Amino acid sequence: MSVPVLCGLAVVAAWLIVGLTVHLWAPYDPVMLAGRRLQPPSAAHWLGTDALGRDVLVRTLYGVRYSLPIAAAVLAVAVAIGCALGAVAGFFGTLVDGIIMRLADITLSFPPMLLAMAIAASLGPGLVNAGLAMVIVWWPIYARLMRAQVLSIRALDHVEAAVAGGAKPGRVLIKHIVPLCWSPILVNATIDVGQVVLLIAGLSFIGLGAKPPTPEWGQMIAEGASSFYHWWIATGPGVAIFSLSLAFSFIGDGIRDLLDPRTMQE
Repeated sequence: MSVPVLCGLAVVAAWLIVGLTVHLWAPYDPVMLAGRRLQPPSAAHWLGTDALGRDVLVRTLYGVRYSLPIAAAVLAVAVAIGCALGAVAGFFGTLVDGIIMRLADITLSFPPMLLAMAIAASLGPGLVNAGLAMVIVWWPIYARLMRAQVLSIRALDHVEAAVAGGAKPGRVLIKHIVPLCWSPILVNATIDVGQVVLLIAGLSFIGLGAKPPTPEWGQMIAEGASSFYHWWIATGPGVAIFSLSLAFSFIGDGIRDLLDPRTMQE
């Protein structure tokens, strides 16, 4: 296992531990006054305080409890919906394939951020609505990926043998095709975790995600943007987003290398 993958696993594990335990050892409440307002980094407040006197480091650590679970939930739903529709489209083809793929093409024709903004704005601000908007944006990616896998595997000998043996179409799809399609799905989903975290922060930054006083990273960066000279307000959440995105990219690359048959043969 390469060094970047190990670093990525270590970063993700550290954030998971922080998210699960921060309420036990954090010295301040993330939404309550912790000191003088706009206090620069010091021994008492390692990342200073924001415009309301809240500790920026504590709020940054609490932020992972919102960003990471939402990203995981969004991807789980998007993968489930996209893979189910993509598998059906690739296996049965004809009219079903045309309808599902045209819906996917329409969705993918819009820039992801703009489409998510439009959907979230129509639903109203809030993390749940932002998550729903991202599911709508993300499912076509996995539908197209699963469809491509099904089309390539459907022509293999063992699938044709199952069909010739009288197996029902649903059984052929579930038992003989879908289990062989998960490698690229898993790699893509792992890398996408960082992208979803970034998009969640982007929606919160423009006011379509978390509502105050939720300690969410995008909202914290928005607060820091309004106080440009108080650089420490946005530094913590910015580094947090960067670290998670980079860590999941490293892990995704490692999983791809691990599941690549050429790498396994070497």
